[in-house]
Amino acid sequence: MATLESCRCRGASGRSNSSILYSILKNESAEEQQPRSHQHVLQHLLQKTSSCAPTSLLDPHQQACSCGSTRRRGVLRSPQVTCKAASAVLVKTLRFVKNVPCFRELPEDDQLLLIRSGWASLLVLGLAQDRVDFDTTETVEPSMLQRILTGLPHRQSEPQPGHSRTAAGVSVVDIEAIKAFLKKCWSVDISTKEYAYLKGAVLFNPDLQGLRCQHYIQSLRREAHEALNEHVRLVQREDTTRFAKLLIALSLLRTISPPVVAQLFFRPVIGTVNIEEVLMEMFYGK
Repeated sequence: MATLESCRCRGASGRSNSSILYSILKNESAEEQQPRSHQHVLQHLLQKTSSCAPTSLLDPHQQACSCGSTRRRGVLRSPQVTCKAASAVLVKTLRFVKNVPCFRELPEDDQLLLIRSGWASLLVLGLAQDRVDFDTTETVEPSMLQRILTGLPHRQSEPQPGHSRTAAGVSVVDIEAIKAFLKKCWSVDISTKEYAYLKGAVLFNPDLQGLRCQHYIQSLRREAHEALNEHVRLVQREDTTRFAKLLIALSLLRTISPPVVAQLFFRPVIGTVNIEEVLMEMFYGK
């Protein structure tokens, strides 16, 4: 099994070829047998409130764009039901990550970078795996002229008492992107092992700035891709395009931003609490 010393001294060539493969598959299959202590932490944090919304949850592209597509926004039709399901998937996702030995052997700084970068993509993958579907209802954000004529405050000004600045939901374009990814996964009928390899490919992202073990993380992602390809080749021999379909699904996943995921699935229940605070509390118990 790979160790941190392998990262610093020997690199990827000195590792056993089955390290991440065995770890991911073993922990994915045993996921439901783990304790549920994180759920109590999540329930505690869901009751927190804060006086202002964190800037990390606001999408600057949506703020800056004035086209009609971004003014068409959507909110969950049944937020309590959907947010509860998303919260359960988040618990399972963090448990999965925490039980991967290759991840635990990384420096804590690298762990933090990988979690902050990949939590949203891993969550949406989990939603697809658990077949969590959701419905939204559209709410049109008033144009600048409508605001002037009706006396509504400007978008960038302070919200009126009792109203959240982000109460208008997220862009319907972003909602459609999430739904398109879910439908793609369901149409391909991804197996449990394939989801595990995909999670490994998403989790170990070597492109982040500031990683101390970048080459090691890059080798882990490459190993996850190779393992996925080998699994598809052996199990799905008749489907010669399956591996390409899975890579297309991954490309769709990369278009989904963490602020959108946080705003859509968690803002209705955690309010203005920073989602990263919830993640760190659940993962490290801080």
